[in-house]
Amino acid sequence: MTETHSGTAVTASPNRQAIAMQLKDVAVSFNGRTAVRDCTFDVAKNRVTSLIGPSGSGKTTLLRALNRLHDLTSGAKVSGHILLEGTDVYRGDLTVTELRTRVGMVFQRPNPFPTMSIYDNAVSGLRFNGIKKKALLDEAAETSLRAAALWDSVEGRLKVAASNLSGGEQQRLCIARALAMDPEVLLMDEPTSALDPIATLRIEELMTTLKSRVTIIIVTHNMQQAARISDDCAFLLMGEDRAGELIEFDTTEKIFNNPRDPRTLDYTLGRFG
Repeated sequence: MTETHSGTAVTASPNRQAIAMQLKDVAVSFNGRTAVRDCTFDVAKNRVTSLIGPSGSGKTTLLRALNRLHDLTSGAKVSGHILLEGTDVYRGDLTVTELRTRVGMVFQRPNPFPTMSIYDNAVSGLRFNGIKKKALLDEAAETSLRAAALWDSVEGRLKVAASNLSGGEQQRLCIARALAMDPEVLLMDEPTSALDPIATLRIEELMTTLKSRVTIIIVTHNMQQAARISDDCAFLLMGEDRAGELIEFDTTEKIFNNPRDPRTLDYTLGRFG
């Protein structure tokens, strides 16, 4: 499937794989001003998809639309279609709570509940959804902390406040909190931008491991990171009217080595940003 926007051919799906989410002509505006538009591509299951582009090109705005975080913003409007397993997340019968259970979110800065324990952070989403049985909570805590590569370092201090963890550990706890809900898709908004290089590497290694169980969509400004961890890339750029738009979507290999649009190559080579 190919869409054409602003004279540029944009491939919607470079892979013949099962699809986790579909975006069809997605646009987001705030109080009538368009922030991002013309986004059409498929997110393949069990792959890492990076959203790349300069600041202001709409990457985080688009990411937040995928699990309806703009519902909380006055004057925000999302148009087009965002499909999760074929169900329109804005017009289908999914509740917001169910959507955010199936599509988790990890933010730019680690945001564990600082006064809550490591254990309570890990199971907070489950408790919010009404799960109270201790055996189930214990199992979910251990499973999610193991999946986030955190269990070995916190097993003996689960009742310690999350604020005692390092920045990298706090971010992995946030990932564990999301994984405890057993999501199908995990959204990550520059999850390593506030971390040191060692913590960043651990998060990158974790994403590579996690994609076998969850589809990941990540916003990143780091081109080396996008090249290292992602399978597919969506490149967004701000237009003359200051609205972000999708320029190109393809496998990461093609985006970095053989893009169709010269602007894509200029960006990945650092000629502007």
